[in-house]
Amino acid sequence: MSERERGDDRLDGGTRFLHLGLACLGLLAWGTGWLADDYKELHHGGFTIHGWIGIGTAVFLGLRLLYGIVGPRPARFWNWVPVRPGRVRLALEDLRGLLRLQLPDREPRQGLAAVVESLGLIIFLFLSGTGIALYLYLEPGLKARGTMHFIKELHEAGGVLLPFFIGVHAGAVLLHALAGKHLWRRMLFLREQ
Repeated sequence: MSERERGDDRLDGGTRFLHLGLACLGLLAWGTGWLADDYKELHHGGFTIHGWIGIGTAVFLGLRLLYGIVGPRPARFWNWVPVRPGRVRLALEDLRGLLRLQLPDREPRQGLAAVVESLGLIIFLFLSGTGIALYLYLEPGLKARGTMHFIKELHEAGGVLLPFFIGVHAGAVLLHALAGKHLWRRMLFLREQ
């Protein structure tokens, strides 16, 4: 029996825990984004709630980035981030396969899966950076102006970026599940059937 058939797909517990934390907190941050518009008010509970959820997301992101540098070898960025020609070629092969209605059958973080995971980390990094800047430097009770207004507008792009990423990622998970590969079960610490 191969490693793949046994379900040993190099997704260690730390990777799954950090993924689950980012998913839950990212969805919560996205879902509470509308609350943050009360920053202009003297009493700005929505901004505070959204900010603390965002800070929690940034903590999980920081742990994931650290894990990508010093974590187990398969989780390290230089082993999977699609910046080398061979890794880009795998992603392009996966895209061509999708055009022929064939799902990629690769190890985790290889081919198109690596592109999707990289995209997610970049989006989360962008939103965490702009969100922390807003939380630290936005003056509650006042309308954002100048640089802070620009950062606020950038951060609000998350209202489009995050649903786009969630749609791509959840769509891939759904397609794999429909094809009989219930990878989502392993990410939730369940056995794949």
